[in-house]
Amino acid sequence: MSRPLGYLSVVLSFCCVLGVSLVDRFGIDGTVAGFGLGYLLGEGLSVLAIVFAAYGCYRILLAAFDRRTPDKRRRHDARNILRLTVGIAGIVSVLGVVTQQWVGVLFSLGVVGFAVTFALQQPLFSLIGWLYIMVKRPYQVGDRVAIEDSKGDVVEVSFLVTTLWEINGGLVSSNQPSGRIVTLPNSVVLSSHVMNYTREEFPFVWNELTVQVAYETDLDYATDLMAGIADDYIGDEMAARIGRYRERLSETPVELEVQDRPTVNIVQQESWVEFRLRYLVHPRRGQRVRNELYKRILDAFNDEPDRVKFPVSRNR
Repeated sequence: MSRPLGYLSVVLSFCCVLGVSLVDRFGIDGTVAGFGLGYLLGEGLSVLAIVFAAYGCYRILLAAFDRRTPDKRRRHDARNILRLTVGIAGIVSVLGVVTQQWVGVLFSLGVVGFAVTFALQQPLFSLIGWLYIMVKRPYQVGDRVAIEDSKGDVVEVSFLVTTLWEINGGLVSSNQPSGRIVTLPNSVVLSSHVMNYTREEFPFVWNELTVQVAYETDLDYATDLMAGIADDYIGDEMAARIGRYRERLSETPVELEVQDRPTVNIVQQESWVEFRLRYLVHPRRGQRVRNELYKRILDAFNDEPDRVKFPVSRNR
């Protein structure tokens, strides 16, 4: 629909230009508020020609980019950039036609822009933040991020604000959607920490699942059993992702030992021992994977009551 609408706008623009030519050729008698009727009609048709041409170019370029780019994130960014570019060009063109002083219009815009800098600092900072987001890519549409006290999935990045579908918040937990919409000014990326859980280059995070057992547990047996259950469930999938993780590490000066299968760490507490299963997972599958692993591990532990014991209430 965008492309036909764009072509229609371009045709209407040419019709307006033709109308201006006809008005100039034949002339129209009469005045309105001291201005010649022919002059006002010509200026109005010129403005309409610019508006239709700008809108038509925007629609045609957007349709062409959408057709060649299946990625929704790229289309979203292109839409914002085209809207800003065509909008500025259209406004300057309209002012130039109306005033017939192109140099004066550009100079006036510079003076007005200087004044607006002081009057509208926060919106200006948000616009600069948008430019930073477009260039440096701390996040983009579709990413799961945490910014200041807000966490959620990015659904829109406009010129001034970023919109999130909230995760967690004060209503739910365990990385579940709350149903609320959070709007943040883009300026926060210039002064706050931004945590991206699903960055395009590596959209995975490390998770831990903790199970508490008694000191009487056969620790070697329990850790092997726990690691084996996790390996059967997500081991192969995790190993494939670790390859990408190591590639990213190789591009940095950081040296880390990375296991390509799930591992179990043991932490001693005052009245029990904690097994902490560490594994790699996509953030949006984190809770489902945790629930399934927890169920399988508890079932396996309960099948071996002589070798795996759970802590009971005791005096400290």
